Amino acid sequence: MYQLSVTPYNRPFRQPLQTSQGEWKTRKGIIIALEDSQGRVSYGEIAPLPSFGSETYEEALKFCSQFSQGISLAAIYQIPEQFPACQFAFESALKGLTATQIEEDGFALSYLLPAGKKALEKCHYAKEQGQKTCKWKIGVFSLQEELAWFQQLINILPEEMTLRLDANGGLTVSEAEQWLKVADASGRVEFIEQPLPPSQFQEMQELAKGFQTVLALDESVGTLSQLETCYLQGWRGVFVVKCAIAGYPHYLRQLCQTYPLDLVLSSVMETSVARQAVFRLATTLSPHRALGFGVNHWFSEKSS
Repeated sequence: MYQLSVTPYNRPFRQPLQTSQGEWKTRKGIIIALEDSQGRVSYGEIAPLPSFGSETYEEALKFCSQFSQGISLAAIYQIPEQFPACQFAFESALKGLTATQIEEDGFALSYLLPAGKKALEKCHYAKEQGQKTCKWKIGVFSLQEELAWFQQLINILPEEMTLRLDANGGLTVSEAEQWLKVADASGRVEFIEQPLPPSQFQEMQELAKGFQTVLALDESVGTLSQLETCYLQGWRGVFVVKCAIAGYPHYLRQLCQTYPLDLVLSSVMETSVARQAVFRLATTLSPHRALGFGVNHWFSEKSS
């Protein structure tokens, strides 16, 4: 048995994060601590994102409350599939009891820019931090405005830097085609992430065939079972995996051993607790693309 303690947290963003689905102002989550029979303590983080199919913050709290007297190893590996953020947190805490600290310095990160015109003012920070990839949310403002800002953005980005465009499922097929044409012409876009809603999977399959710029799934693969389903249905583009809400880390390792997945491990704006667990996972998976974790500047305080 492992003793469990639960600490909720509430971290406001320095400024709201704008996406095609609206504004995100505060990150709420739960830090769990597991203590084993030897008195060793390790931490995990439940950082739900219900819009991607995870449990809610309230559901996660209620789930944890049933283990006030402790949780067994068997119970940790029998967490229901509808609690993927809990699955991640409890297995990460369990593995952390014997893990060593991972240094982030050796990882390439993708720097998250603000949406809209503000990206033009902030893109130089990525270079200052030594990163070669930026991520920019699209589908937030009008298509005409964003296309104009895109041209300005690629003109001021250093030549060695690439750009990821993330629509959060907020484009129409026509708008996605326009973005893909512009991206192809620029030669500066690494991929366009989730241009259409998950319900339009087949349309994204067709889009992927008609352009040079790679497409990535994000909302479509919120959980690892969804990722496997999309792969078996023929997706061969990029898979953006938000590990902290995707399910058990060992399941992701199994999928990577079974299928040749083109992965990007990405943030859900978690604290350093889940962040450290994802970086530990990255050392075993060795993804070749920059991690989507250039996000600490979105919070007033350093992740902790």
